[in-house]
Amino acid sequence: MDDLDDLDARLESAIEQLLAARREGASVCPSEAARVVDPAGWRAVMPAARAAAGRLAAAGRVEVTQGGRVVDVATARGPVRVRRAVRDPS
Repeated sequence: MDDLDDLDARLESAIEQLLAARREGASVCPSEAARVVDPAGWRAVMPAARAAAGRLAAAGRVEVTQGGRVVDVATARGPVRVRRAVRDPS
């Protein structure tokens, strides 16, 4: 995480903390992480929050969904959700 700036690191951490506080299978909106990191200016932080979700997804830590289907946040248009990555039980 050395190459991430402070905002990016805080957003990734916020996403993971929000998910840890939710029941298994629950999801969060990237805007929730943006609000945690910058309550007054969260809208301006939204592109960075979506990018943080994308990095976590690329690392296999979360899944980004839209309409219940896993999507690539970089190409998804409109609202997305973030959930814990589904682990293969084998």
